[in-house]
Formats: sequence, C-alpha cells, structure tokens
Amino acid sequence: MDLTPPKALLRPLGRAIADYRMIRDGDRILLGLSGGKDSLSLLHLLRHLQRHAPVHFELAALTVDPMVEGFDPSTLAPHLAALGIPFHYQREPIMERARDHMQKDSYCSWCARMKRGTMYTTARRHGYNVLALGQHLDDLAESFLMSAFHGGRLQTMKACYTNDAGDVRIIRPLVYVRERQLAAFAGERGLPVIKDNCPACFRMPTQRAHMKALLAGEEESNPGLFKALLSTMRPLMAEESAKIINDFPLFPGKPRSRKKGRGKREEKLQSGDHEQESA
Repeated sequence: MDLTPPKALLRPLGRAIADYRMIRDGDRILLGLSGGKDSLSLLHLLRHLQRHAPVHFELAALTVDPMVEGFDPSTLAPHLAALGIPFHYQREPIMERARDHMQKDSYCSWCARMKRGTMYTTARRHGYNVLALGQHLDDLAESFLMSAFHGGRLQTMKACYTNDAGDVRIIRPLVYVRERQLAAFAGERGLPVIKDNCPACFRMPTQRAHMKALLAGEEESNPGLFKALLSTMRPLMAEESAKIINDFPLFPGKPRSRKKGRGKREEKLQSGDHEQESA
C-alpha cells in the first residue's frame, strides 16, 4: 500500500515547521509514539520529510507503556522495523505510582508528566536533541479553552520550545493540522492504530472531552471556527511572545505574581494534559 502522505497534510506540516524553525540540519529527533492515529500519522509525515526535504535529520520513535490493562503496543515494533526506524520501548508502572503519589492532579495530567520525564531521560541517554509530539490544532484549541475557562489565563501548548534544562527542543509539527485529517489518513493508509492507546483516559471523562464537544457544536454553525482560533492562538504558540503574554500584569501597574505551583500548571498544559495521541 502507498503510504505517501497527501499534500493536504504535507502543506500545513511544512508551514508549521518553517514558521517555528522546528527542524534544523543535523537534528536527532525522537518521536513520542502512543500508537494513536495522530502520532502514527506524524511518524509517516516525518519519515516522508526525512527522505525528501533538503534538511538532514535522524528519526527514531519511543513508546512509553504505562502498564495499564488493555494497552497492547505489540503491533508497533514490527511496523517500525518495516520502516527502518529505530524504536525504543519503555515500560513504566504509571497507574500504580499514581495510586501512591498522585494528589490533586487528574490521572491524565499525572500520566502525561510521568511520560514526559521518561521521554527526556531516553532522549538524553541516546543523544536525541529534539522531542516530537503529535498534538494537532484541535488539541491546541481545547487547551486554549481549558486555560481560559479554568485557569484564567491566555495560554495553549507551544509549537516549539526548549525545556527548562535547555538540552531538548520540543516540537509539535501538527499544530496547523485538524484531527479529522489525521484520522482520515490513518484509516485510508491502514496504519496499525491502537484504538485504546490509553485505556484509563477512555474510561475517565475529562475536561478536554467537554471542550472537544463544545467546539464541535460551535463549528456546526461556524465553519471558520478553527481558522479564527488559530489566528487568535498564534501569539501563544511561539515561545517568546507567549512568555511576554504570560508575564503581562493582571492589573495596570501591578506585576503578575508568580504563584506557587504555577510552573507545574504550565508544565501540565505543555504536556497536553493527555497523552492519548502524543506519547
């Protein structure tokens, strides 16, 4: 079967990579691969780019198995082997640790941060300087609403930024792509999608699911909704402008206070508050 991605996906992918200088010559990229439609689609998009773009970079994938009942990543290793892409696999008892250590966070938030830590560790151990995640435009819109409704902030996931340690660049090449485009590509190409790639998340309704339903209802009467939201979110997606906005005082003449725990909330938002399609 021809796995060549359509131009309808390659164009927004290329624009996002160029707009935020996500991929640079000599990069060693580690893709967070959950086995969901989004991360699998991104795998094939990056592989196509690797073979045809003038920029030279290495590509590998990492799956973090949270050891949750129902999660079966056994189809991923042979798929990666057939593509000739190095595959890293880590098992972490995230659910078990959550029972012992999780406090006020949702399970999705806890899982996302634990997985992110494993991704950083694996990237450092094997010399990868870039971590690629599969969040798309729908995810960013949902995060934007969650931040506004529940956090009182103008914030969403960044398209490209460097972690606090300064040794890993996190990129989201799908920020201009709609979720339905990825679902269509994965389905038409017969990608080995793990439907319940996070069974715990599927069993527990989240704020994100509510935002997804809210956006779907609004889009029925406003077809240009996501185009408008992308325009709104652009200043929040770039690392430098997002910092300026986040540091803007809440009240004139009064600097924004750095509340205890804010760093954790920002980390939670940047991790996507879920890893269903990105890890």
